[in-house]
Amino acid sequence: MPTTNPGTTPILLAFSGGLDTSFCVPWLKETYGRPVITVTVDTGGIDADAAAMLAVRAKALGAIEHHIVAAKGPYFDRVLRYLLIGNARRGQMYPFCVGAERVLQAQMIAEMAKSLGSTSVAHGCTAAGNDQVRFEVALRTLAPGLEILAPVRDRAFKRPEQLAFLEERQLPIPSYGAAYSVNRGLWGVTIGGKETLTSDGSIPDSAWVLTRDAFTTPKTPEQHTIGFTQGVPTALDGVALDPVTLIEQLETLASPYGIGRGIHLGDTVIGTKGRVAFEAPAADVLITAHRELEKLVLTGRQSRVKELVAAPYGDLVHEGHHLDPVCRDIEALLVSSQARVTGTVKVLFRPGSCFVEGVTSPWSLMAASKGVYGEAAGEWSPADALGYSKMLALTGMFHTRAGQQAGVTT
Repeated sequence: MPTTNPGTTPILLAFSGGLDTSFCVPWLKETYGRPVITVTVDTGGIDADAAAMLAVRAKALGAIEHHIVAAKGPYFDRVLRYLLIGNARRGQMYPFCVGAERVLQAQMIAEMAKSLGSTSVAHGCTAAGNDQVRFEVALRTLAPGLEILAPVRDRAFKRPEQLAFLEERQLPIPSYGAAYSVNRGLWGVTIGGKETLTSDGSIPDSAWVLTRDAFTTPKTPEQHTIGFTQGVPTALDGVALDPVTLIEQLETLASPYGIGRGIHLGDTVIGTKGRVAFEAPAADVLITAHRELEKLVLTGRQSRVKELVAAPYGDLVHEGHHLDPVCRDIEALLVSSQARVTGTVKVLFRPGSCFVEGVTSPWSLMAASKGVYGEAAGEWSPADALGYSKMLALTGMFHTRAGQQAGVTT
């Protein structure tokens, strides 16, 4: 093993295989004169072929070792489970499909740095993005003594400069080159390009990864069922599956319909406005289905209180604060709320949408009532309903009367 002298220990680079991290491998090696070890924490979107390609690319770029860490299971258990049961979307739209995994990735990279005896960790984040904050907040929380290197940010390298650097050395270039920045995980894909740098245009159909051609060659609608057990997805079309496998299969089914495609405009972690295209077919379907199942089994007060804590939880994860103890407190409430969120949701996939056709649950509050909405009273009489309406009107009635006494007519 290398010594703890920073001049000889390897630099661990969080490696996605995109342009920024591809550039970092030879640049770090040349600039610091130290070996580079690349680490990919697999939180989804990496099949066997992609994993093999990443290893080959890392070695071709100059890394002395490449490690891939399997983390899809921990990612669901520690992060996605709570985003799902919280029905969390940023800006009422974006389901945190990429970015939510950064803290977990940082945690695993910090652990690997310790095991390899390295004192330096590097990432390829820019100065204008969210990931720099997520990685560094997590790394400084977990391992305050680690040296953090961020050449793309700290030296302000532009994508064309990185591309030229690799071309000059005849090193591998990602398929998207400098045109688009693509990030993929278990919960979906994000895509950034020149079109997302402004607020008035969409990326071309050729730039979409999962949903390309969904609207130019629309598919015939399909019906599916999703089973939940205490808020966790456990079955697809009647077949019991673990959550990770279910999400992956659901992504394959929903992607051709263009479900979960959008462009999110919102506030970045550093306070600017940002825009990114995203594809989250499985996340969109599961959040939509889960939310409808909750409406059947949760009381109104449960739902309202959940909404109060789910939004800030999503923000904390988005901003890299998932290690903050308050997240454990919120998670405890979210888990408690799911005790009766068990049942089946029938969905219809159509181009651009997931339509919920019906929901069933042994804990149905609708089925528990003897009344029929809009048709017949149940546990109450017509006289009870009249009295209830009168009582509910009291506050408004007193307000109006007080105004009249004061000479106010409106």
